[in-house]
Parts: sequence; C-alpha cells; structure tokens
Amino acid sequence: MNHEIIQLIVTGHDNFIHLIADRNSGEAAVVDPAWDYEAITAAIGEQGLTLTTILLTHTHYDHVNAVAALYQGQVSLFLSEAEYPCWPDCPQDAILLGEGDRIPFGGEAIRVIMTPGHTPGGCCYHIGDDLITGDTLFVYGCGRADLPGGDARQLFHSLQKLKRLPPQTRIWVGHHYGVARKSTIGEQLAHNPFLMIDNETDFIRYRRDIAGKTRKAPYGPIGREALADTLGNG
Repeated sequence: MNHEIIQLIVTGHDNFIHLIADRNSGEAAVVDPAWDYEAITAAIGEQGLTLTTILLTHTHYDHVNAVAALYQGQVSLFLSEAEYPCWPDCPQDAILLGEGDRIPFGGEAIRVIMTPGHTPGGCCYHIGDDLITGDTLFVYGCGRADLPGGDARQLFHSLQKLKRLPPQTRIWVGHHYGVARKSTIGEQLAHNPFLMIDNETDFIRYRRDIAGKTRKAPYGPIGREALADTLGNG
C-alpha cells in the first residue's frame, strides 16, 4: 500500500477534510475541500506533496467552498455525473464519474461507489482498505435525507452497498459528529443503528421520524435491544 489518509479538521467547523497521499509519487488528492484553503495548502506542503486531484463526495456548500482557490494548475476535479446538475458553479471541465469508475492515483486506483440519498449524486471513494464517505455515513450515524434532493429510500440502499465491504475497511467521514474521528465497517455494522436496520420501511421511519428525536451528537454505539425498543420491535 503506497497511500496514506491524512485527516484535517478546520478550526471553527466540524467538517473533516481528507488528503490521500501517495508517498512514492508525491501526489496528493483532497476530498471535499472547504472553509480554509490556506490550511489545506499548508498541510499539503508540510507533507512534501503536490496537489493533483480534487474529489467531491457531493456539492453542498460546506464541502466545496475552497474548490475555486485550489483548482488551478495541473489539478483535476472529479465528481459524479448525477451530482453535476446540483452545483451551478461547477467548472465545465470537471471529470464526471459513475458507479465503479476507477481514478488512477499514484500506483493505485480510487474506486467510485455511488451512494445517493443525502444528495442525488453522492458518492464514496474507496482505495485499499480506506473508504471516504462524505455525508453518506458517519461514525454511528448517517447523512440527512430531508434536504433538497435527499431521499431516505435511496440512502437505505446506498448503505446496503457499504455494508458489503470488508469489515476491516476504515471509514473516514465528512463531519465530526461521532465519539471517534474514524471507525471501521465492522464496528459500524455492530453498533450503528442506520447499518443495523435491514428493513427499508423501518429505516425510512427511523431516519425521518425517530433518530432526530432520540439521538444527539456526539453519536455513540447503540445495542440491538435498545434499537429494537426504539423502533417498537422489542
């Protein structure tokens, strides 16, 4: 494995910004750059890297507002084709992605997993044992589905995809809403209520009507009995 994930959090905000660093080539990809492009640039420089790639999981303002400052020179910008219409300011030469596409990066490839639900064209980026999830999946939580373009049913099926990844897969999430900064698919399968619910109807009801009333950040693990009681299935 040549790559390393470097996690940044901007002062005054709860967004995580992730750098994918390829130590052999010296390339850096930044995922969802926002709020403080100078801090992002400084981190890249401190690591002795050169920015070549910007990856967007989705185009909400709090995930893209540093793109314009970073998108210059020999930098490529990637987002999903389904997300492109959601961002009026998207550069016309952005490279549009779909399910299963692979982005060459250093000596590896970053695989695209389409995960709509929080937004119409949300996606995750999978490289080696690392998954960058944006606002699809949080540590012991998941993204909202009640914003414009959101769809709880789509979100349920997107999470089903992620559940099939190897349990040792490390997840790197879009916001610091949980009790830890990162986790694994295995840990989330065991204790994240949004991954523990296997029934679409129960998931939609929980996401829309129950979770916001029964849970508060920082989100922590939940047991199956407690979840069943909350759902009224105990």
